[in-house]
Amino acid sequence: MNAPTDRIDFAAVNAAALGAAPTLLRRWLPDGHQRGDEWIAKNPKRADRHAGSFRVNMRSGKWSDFAMTGVGGGDLISLAAYLTDRSQIDAARALAKALGINQR
Repeated sequence: MNAPTDRIDFAAVNAAALGAAPTLLRRWLPDGHQRGDEWIAKNPKRADRHAGSFRVNMRSGKWSDFAMTGVGGGDLISLAAYLTDRSQIDAARALAKALGINQR
């Protein structure tokens, strides 16, 4: 069977995700809190005892774990992929569906 040929409008999904960032981040990183434009939380993918080094910019979607080299991304799709161990395209599809974005 062939892979899905649905095209994903990553820009549209990211724009919608940024619009819903507070809700998404509360769901994905419930131990976090907002400080200015950043969501600060524990990294759920490692034994992180204190919030502080894992941050998400709620205006741009850029995120990073400053305690771990190379862990970060440029948008909320990449964050969703990281948190759920999915590919970027699978995370984008799931996020589009959750946000009610019709893709085709």
